[in-house]
Amino acid sequence: MNLIDTQRAKLLYSRMGPAIEASGGSAGNTAAGVASFGGRAAFFGKVSNDALGEIYAHDIHAQGVAFDTKPLKGGPPTARSMIFVTPDGERSMNTYLGACVELGPEDVEADKASGAKVTYFEGYLWDPPRAKEAIRQTAKLAHAAGREVSMTLSDSFCVDRYRDEFLELMRSGTVDIVFANSHEIKALYQTSSFDEALAQIRKDCRIAAVTRSEKGSVIVRGDETVVIKATAIEELVDTTGAGDLYAAGFLHGYTQGRDLKTCGDLGSLAAGLVIQQIGPRPRQNLRREAEQAGLTIPDVQTSSGLPSRCAGYLARSAITE
Repeated sequence: MNLIDTQRAKLLYSRMGPAIEASGGSAGNTAAGVASFGGRAAFFGKVSNDALGEIYAHDIHAQGVAFDTKPLKGGPPTARSMIFVTPDGERSMNTYLGACVELGPEDVEADKASGAKVTYFEGYLWDPPRAKEAIRQTAKLAHAAGREVSMTLSDSFCVDRYRDEFLELMRSGTVDIVFANSHEIKALYQTSSFDEALAQIRKDCRIAAVTRSEKGSVIVRGDETVVIKATAIEELVDTTGAGDLYAAGFLHGYTQGRDLKTCGDLGSLAAGLVIQQIGPRPRQNLRREAEQAGLTIPDVQTSSGLPSRCAGYLARSAITE
């Protein structure tokens, strides 16, 4: 993933062939995935008061996610990422942050931050300075309410930029659950050994879920290790959104009180579905797919009688093409 400026964004767009446009953004995809599983999700993210911003707001609302962040007026346009996909399904992302850099502490809704069972944010969001303040504020509200905070490392280059800060977030207890792929976890600990990196991360955070593409994933919690198989697919089309949807399945199962094996299986299911299409959000109803796979998740009732399926998300917004 490369960050690009306005001029570069216009140049790349002018040289692209016919494109598929879809609402995206890493944590936005995760929120949409949780909602597709039947969970309750809220999203904090900054879009501009422009055409793409309106499309983004429409799409995430239509997917059943609460999104009440006020759009930016008179500032940079809504973010977008131009994604070029190779024949083997791998992708190169060129991201213009736009309005995302304006996300700040004033956009944090305290009731949602305190009410979400798990708050989730993407490592990409560590680039805009004011967003860091928003993340720390949200984490403080969540922990004060006895909730948990999770993050995804997002990208190996992102890890290289903020390695010490990410480790501090984990070791200080600001982050309880970490999502990463094998490349990111090895970059975090500056080692070529996956096993060595896994041994390190189990010491630094309470739970870590590490994806390994066709090898599935590994979840660690203390001395516990759970190995998850990858979902069998018919054709690899586009890997965009695979990690985002894995996190969606895991977090939905986790907020339902399911065991780590089931959480990982739900994540693997969602990731396996999204990589068989173009675009980062699954077109299928994930709750129905989970039921067909024998992973039915019963509603868990709270004392108020409402389902306790709530996850909060803090992220940049983007349009993927």
